[in-house]
Amino acid sequence: MRLAVHEWGDPAAPPLVCLHGVSAHGRRFRRLAEERWAHRFRVLAPDLRGHAFSGWEPPWNLGQLVDDLVETTDLRATWLGHSLGGRLVLELAAAHPDLVERAVLLDPAIQVLPDVALDLAQQQCQDGSYSSVEEAIDARRLFAALTPPEVIEEDMAEHLVQGSDGRYRLRCARAAVASLYGEIATDPPPPETLRVRTLLVYAPAFGLVSDEQLDEYREALGDRLSVVAVPGGHMVFWDAFAETAAAIDAFLAD
Repeated sequence: MRLAVHEWGDPAAPPLVCLHGVSAHGRRFRRLAEERWAHRFRVLAPDLRGHAFSGWEPPWNLGQLVDDLVETTDLRATWLGHSLGGRLVLELAAAHPDLVERAVLLDPAIQVLPDVALDLAQQQCQDGSYSSVEEAIDARRLFAALTPPEVIEEDMAEHLVQGSDGRYRLRCARAAVASLYGEIATDPPPPETLRVRTLLVYAPAFGLVSDEQLDEYREALGDRLSVVAVPGGHMVFWDAFAETAAAIDAFLAD
């Protein structure tokens, strides 16, 4: 499947491909692209299968998502991924190492515990709709207290769609979201398959990236790996924008 792609910068500039997380969309990288990268990179941010403006048809698994990315971009590039997007960068580096020049992992879902994945997938069996955009914003703020309110408001304005029943829902297939939570509970590629310079930015307070995982990647990659801890929650490029952007800028400039 060829994916819908959001793009910034000069088409002739070096490519930087950004991959979003579960239930998200490519436009979440807008601020980083416009304020930090567009003057020196061609920034590409696809909507993954089952999300936003790309096709929603199954299958929804990591292998298929990697195939979609290769069909859509087929570029040797710097690949950046948040959450599920980070896991996809690992999968891509293992399956198509020739396409990955450098890797940036933002609080990556290297492997989620099965009970956590089950709980998140089960939540997708609920309605998940809102009577208004304002209600959706308030609901998001309940578990994203560290995210600036204006960021949540922009995201909800872009990502919500009103259904025929008048209620608002995220622009993604809930079945795809549930399936992908199961996928990120599977074993990841061995750290040794990531053979390029890599930046890993993570939020210790959120706890998605474990100390054991960090030790495994440090041992496998050695001085090819840079690790930066930032404050805030899982949405590191929202909750700790300045710290995350500075870490990425330093890595890309080296």
